[in-house]
Amino acid sequence: MSARVLDGNLVAAAVKEEVAQEVLKLKTRGIVPGLGTILVGDDPSSSKYVAMKHRDCEEVGIVSHHRHLSANSTFDSLLDVIASFNDNVEVDSILLQLPIPKHLNQLEALLAIDPQKDVDGLHPVNLGKLVMSEEAPLPCTPAGIVRLLAHYEIEVEGRHVVVVGRGLTIGRPLALLLASKRPDCNATVTVCHTGSKDMASVVREGDVVVAAAGVANLIDASMIKGGAVVVGAGTPFVNGKLASDVADDVAEVASAVTPRVGGVGPMTRAMLLKNTVSAAQKRH
Repeated sequence: MSARVLDGNLVAAAVKEEVAQEVLKLKTRGIVPGLGTILVGDDPSSSKYVAMKHRDCEEVGIVSHHRHLSANSTFDSLLDVIASFNDNVEVDSILLQLPIPKHLNQLEALLAIDPQKDVDGLHPVNLGKLVMSEEAPLPCTPAGIVRLLAHYEIEVEGRHVVVVGRGLTIGRPLALLLASKRPDCNATVTVCHTGSKDMASVVREGDVVVAAAGVANLIDASMIKGGAVVVGAGTPFVNGKLASDVADDVAEVASAVTPRVGGVGPMTRAMLLKNTVSAAQKRH
């Protein structure tokens, strides 16, 4: 079997076009959506990722407001920047690039962000609304995965989805989102992780498998039932290069699979733009 490739770049381009049209509508009312980004330190991956988000914003007409703090900055200085973005009427959404240096309290920093400006949907208020199926900014990667599957008309409702990984940014919110009674969701969801006993047998039951553990080649062909759909959402690095939770041989048994590069990543960035515009629409 030769698996169909789920091209995230293609779908992300469609999302960005939708966002660009919404930005134009806002601008006719004198409203320019703004994204505030905060980078602490000089981690190369984080710096590159923030730069890519700025380019994305420029492409669709969103204005970027950026603050870069040194790696040895105090927690009070970080809180001051967050507070300034919370109060800035030109900033509709705020992105604190994670991880931040270990001497800073990441949870307290996230809590300091105005929930209405939480572009990543990770504030406890917004995660709580996700649990209750109430409207709120959705975590970008989970929302991007749902949109990617829907674009390729991969049926999720009523099917068994296995999520490998329980992290705050992908695994846990994705499981909640897919199990909720929303369009393109309403699935039966199982969450497992590297501490699960006989994880392979659990994964093998999935009609759709999303690997988000951040362990290179964790999911191989022996763990996938024939015809399943496999999404690689983890971002492990091996020898400085981006790898995948999903081994290459999975494409031999799966019906569809995301590529190592150009799968979930572009969707995450596209949904961040969508959340920013949605925040601007709600504010006005």
